[in-house]
Parts: sequence; C-alpha cells; structure tokens
Amino acid sequence: MDLDEYVDIERNERAERRRLAEEKSYDILDHLETFQDRFEETVQGDSLYGGVSPSIFVGTANYPRVSTGLLSPVGHDGDAERFETSGAWYDEGVSIDDVFARRTSLLNSNRTQEVTNVADSWNGFLGAQREVAIADRPVTVEIGLDERPDVDLDVGVEDVATPVGPRARAESAELAENPHVPRLVEKTLEDDDWNAQGAMTYLYRRGFDVYDINTILSAGALGQTQQRRLVPTRWSITAVDDTVGQYLRGRIRTNAEIGRVEVHRNEFLGNAFWVILAPGKWEYELVEMKAPGSVWNPDPEAGMYLAADSEGREGRTGYVEETAGAYHAARLAVLEHLDDRGRQGKALVLRHVSDDYWGPVGVWQVREAVRDAFAAEHGSAETFAEAVRGVADHLPVSLGTLRRKSTMAAGLQTTFGDFG
Repeated sequence: MDLDEYVDIERNERAERRRLAEEKSYDILDHLETFQDRFEETVQGDSLYGGVSPSIFVGTANYPRVSTGLLSPVGHDGDAERFETSGAWYDEGVSIDDVFARRTSLLNSNRTQEVTNVADSWNGFLGAQREVAIADRPVTVEIGLDERPDVDLDVGVEDVATPVGPRARAESAELAENPHVPRLVEKTLEDDDWNAQGAMTYLYRRGFDVYDINTILSAGALGQTQQRRLVPTRWSITAVDDTVGQYLRGRIRTNAEIGRVEVHRNEFLGNAFWVILAPGKWEYELVEMKAPGSVWNPDPEAGMYLAADSEGREGRTGYVEETAGAYHAARLAVLEHLDDRGRQGKALVLRHVSDDYWGPVGVWQVREAVRDAFAAEHGSAETFAEAVRGVADHLPVSLGTLRRKSTMAAGLQTTFGDFG
C-alpha cells in the first residue's frame, strides 16, 4: 500500500480508537476509597489475610536488601489473573485509568530480604513467594500481616515498570493449595549448572512469554544454583527482553533481507509508534519524542524532549542510556516479527509520547503496541529516505531535528525545507 494512502487509513482508525477509549474510564479515587472496605471484609481477625495471589513484586530501593512481596487483588479472587500484567491487557484495550484501577486493587504484602542466598529458600514467606512466581496460575495464600495497608499512589520513576498499590508489612505466608508448576519450569530449577540466560532462552523457545519468564527470574528461580538471587522486578523485565532479544538477533543474522521498505504504525495509551523496516543487515534504533505535559516530560513549557539509542549488526557494547527498558521492549517486538518471517533488515522505531500519556503504566505497552503494529496492513516506500521523510510529516518535530538526534536518519540527504 502506498505510504500516503496508508497514513490516511491509519488516521481514521486512530480517531475511532480514541472515541472508544474516551467511553471507557474509571475514577481511580473511587478504587482508593473502596479498597479499605474490601480489605476489612476479607481479613480474618486482626492480621490474617487470605486471598489469591497471581504475582510477586521485588523493589529496587536499598539494594541488595530489598522489599519483596506477594501481590493480591483484594476482593477479586475469582478473576485474579486480570490483575497480573500481561499482553492480555493490550488485547482488552485497557486505558491508563484501567491500569491504575487494577494496581490500586493489589495489596503488596511485603518484607525486607537480602537478594542473595535464596537458592534453597522454599519455606516461609520467601518460599511461598517463589511458589507463586513459578506457578502457571494464581495461588491461594494465607498471609500474616504486621500492619494495616498503606494506601499510597505516589508512583515515581523507580516504580515505572510495575507500579503497585497499597502496601502492608508481612510476617508470614503459607500456601493454602498446591501450586501447579509447568514441567519445563521444574526442569530449569532442577538443573544446577544452567545459567540464567540459557534458562530464559529455553523457556522462551518452548512457548513461555517474557511476562512469565521475568516473574520466575525475579523470584531468584533461574540460573546456576549458587548464583540465584532475587532480581528487582524492573530489572528482570529488561533483562528478559534483552536476553531474548539477543537470542533472536542471533537467529536472524544469517536470514535473507526483507525485499522492500515497509512502514508500520500503531497507537496505544497516548503513545504513537512508527516502525520503518528497510533492506539491509540488522540495524536498530529507537527514537522517543516526549511531549511537554506527558508523564516523562511534565513541564508544559519544556518543549519536545528527544531520546535515542541504537545498535548495529553485532548489538550494543554499552548500557542503554536514554531510552532504558523501552529500547529492549520495542527491539524484542521487531526481532520477533523478523524471526517469524525468516528475514532480517534495518529497523527504525519512532515513538511519540503525547500529553495523553499522563501516568506510567510500564514498558509492556511499548512491547505490545510494537508487536501489534505488524498485525495489520502496512505502508511501503521506494527507499528508506522516502519513508523517513514521509513519516516525518506526521511527527511533532521537523526532519532536521530528527536527523540531529537519530543515527539512522542522519544518513539522509538534507534539504533546506527539512529544517522548517
């Protein structure tokens, strides 16, 4: 499909998606006000809480002595799976309000724990937490609490991967049922000599999505036995995206190149993504344009903030400085698409974070939006330069500004009009 025709169709579809999103909204304050009532109805006596836990959370503060907890959707035992971050949230078309409503319903029963020396910890609170992490469905847990929940929605940068809701210190935890653990997960646990990267790749190759794997990694249940440790949730998400991405990059590097330039687009939760694929050896770059008034650029007078990171055929040798977890999440989605096609190519991902993105929901939305960008019909262009110029007409910055920030776009020949 011609690029101009593709853009016109996409514009109409985006307007319809915005209309539908505006019709579905929750008042987060209502959830905060009702959480305490739901908790009082569920708690047994003064301190024993029994509920279904679909997931865990490991914090970063004071590392290596961190806060680690069980997440339980208070009053929602029957549909606990809906409260666990996954690609299903994208399929549902959740709004930012929806995400925060679910997170404010999650009680984080936590305690402080050293991240090391957890290889054989299958008893007590930590053992219960690890059993929840490796199970393939929510598990009923009885938790002894030392204090009442602290309802606090002050979500900052440190919490961006998985912001959680009310917190309460836990003294104990016991499973009220036998969890169901997939045989493949048991296999990775039983192999004392399997490093974490190999175990992650093994599970991914056998159908586990990155959401399942990062929870298992976070619980310290992957890797060589003496090296197993708790991994903060935010770190484990990026580690799995990066590890699986490296595996897929290795798979595609000998593939034939894609035949022509393609332009894919998607929009979700106030984030617009353009993905330009072009013939050539693997090369990748993510450029983020963050509007003033958005969650990452809150000052309305600040102007558009640009960030970029890139890699060549051999990957990166240094840390991703500017785009952090979004870099690995978007790269994974692109590599999955190329691997499915048995091809390789150059990939430029342009992300426009509008001021509609008012609250951090996590990098899962980047991963899923880019994954789904490849599901529909795409536009095409004769050359990579033509594609970039065509897409630049729909970006919040000029082509000249984009070229000054983007390594891949910088190779284009410039005209005077590009700086308008």
